[in-house]
Amino acid sequence: MPINPERDDASVRWALASLSLSMLLSSLGTSIANVGLPTLAQAFNASFQDVQWVVVAYLLAITTLIVSVGRLGDMTGRRRLLLAGIALFTVASVLCGVAPSLWLLIGARAAQGLGAAIMMALTVAFVGEAVPKAKTGSAMGLLGTMSAIGTALGPSLGGLLIAGFDWRALFLVNVPLGILAFLLAHRTLPIDRRGPNTDRAGFDTLGTLLLALTLAAYALTMTIGRGSFGPLNMVLLLAAVLGGGLFVLAEARAASPLIRLAMFRDPVLSASFAMSALVSTVMMAILVVGPFYLSRALGLQAALAGLVLSAGPFVAALTGVPAGRLVDRLGAQPMTIIGLGGIAAGCFVLSMLPSTFGIPGYIAPIICITASYALFQVSNNTAVMTDIRPDQRGVVSGMLSLSRNLGLMTGASVMGAVFALASAAADITTARPEAVATGMRITFAVAGMLMVVALAMAMGAYRHTLRNRAAGSRIA
Repeated sequence: MPINPERDDASVRWALASLSLSMLLSSLGTSIANVGLPTLAQAFNASFQDVQWVVVAYLLAITTLIVSVGRLGDMTGRRRLLLAGIALFTVASVLCGVAPSLWLLIGARAAQGLGAAIMMALTVAFVGEAVPKAKTGSAMGLLGTMSAIGTALGPSLGGLLIAGFDWRALFLVNVPLGILAFLLAHRTLPIDRRGPNTDRAGFDTLGTLLLALTLAAYALTMTIGRGSFGPLNMVLLLAAVLGGGLFVLAEARAASPLIRLAMFRDPVLSASFAMSALVSTVMMAILVVGPFYLSRALGLQAALAGLVLSAGPFVAALTGVPAGRLVDRLGAQPMTIIGLGGIAAGCFVLSMLPSTFGIPGYIAPIICITASYALFQVSNNTAVMTDIRPDQRGVVSGMLSLSRNLGLMTGASVMGAVFALASAAADITTARPEAVATGMRITFAVAGMLMVVALAMAMGAYRHTLRNRAAGSRIA
């Protein structure tokens, strides 16, 4: 639906408030439950491996369904599907809070993850309808800030809720926020309008099923085994490869494919998805390596280590909106290159600094990495979403979120394995400080090399765009 040029600034601000609250809720749901896992294990008399599914079920639902719900929004109307997603998330939060058994809680968390997938995919897709094109970067920056705030707020808010109430409060806190998000979205978001050329060929059920199974197999490959890669992981990885091949064949023959394979012929779009996955892989290295380095190599107590770890999300939250304004002023692709360069620089500094620099030597490059990450996220999302056809915004937004999630899962497994191998320790929790410091430096050297690859992709995409502009101006 085209943006109504008569929409005033107040209506745009209220629409952005609605989208921001939806993004906050979905990211809060990702991080708030982790802190409650020990309490849940006691409450249900369950093992850590069992209660871990409270987190895994949520992430699996998002990962396997986010592209499909984005496509469904393109077909049926993004506003009505977003309202349904907020309602599902809110109702599932109630069910989580009153669940009498662990497995009912896990089922409710999967339903909550489906609601979150709808919210994540469609909030970004809605920017093209709710915000003027000249302010797309600022809007993306605001959504990035809300996502960072939700992720950073989860552990601290969760700890306070458990201390003051019990584990049920972790989920029930979403209910009033979900109701508010629903009312705001219902009142402020533009009404869906089906154009005359809307694709009515039907929903790609086979493609949706194959993609969901493929992504589920890959996600489980990366998450089960707790760092070891055994026979089950290999079987799941082979299943993911087979499922991916079948999905490509199905999409090539589908009358109305879930993902139009032709979009990957666009080097700018393909590079954006690949860069998003690579950057997320590197960012997960901070979450995997950071706690061990701070506690083992620097000898910090848990409270101080947690404070140091919160510096990154705090900087990302502060950087999002200014980064969006920079993107609006200077262009998305140049800012993407600068953001990737900053991440690469921070990684290489971490790979060379000795542990004698202490906390400042860790925090300074982390601030560089996270601020640059916020700039990359805003600019990459803006570059992808600005010129996408309206009937493809939902599925492309879902692909962006999917690439980020796949990168996070891959990073947790691969970068964790790099860290363990580089530390040369049978058990990283008891490794010598020098071994942990060496592992950290090697891990971030690998991360820096991944960012060099992403930089090469970004520069190639930018050159392609400049050539197209030059060719267009000659024709004109």
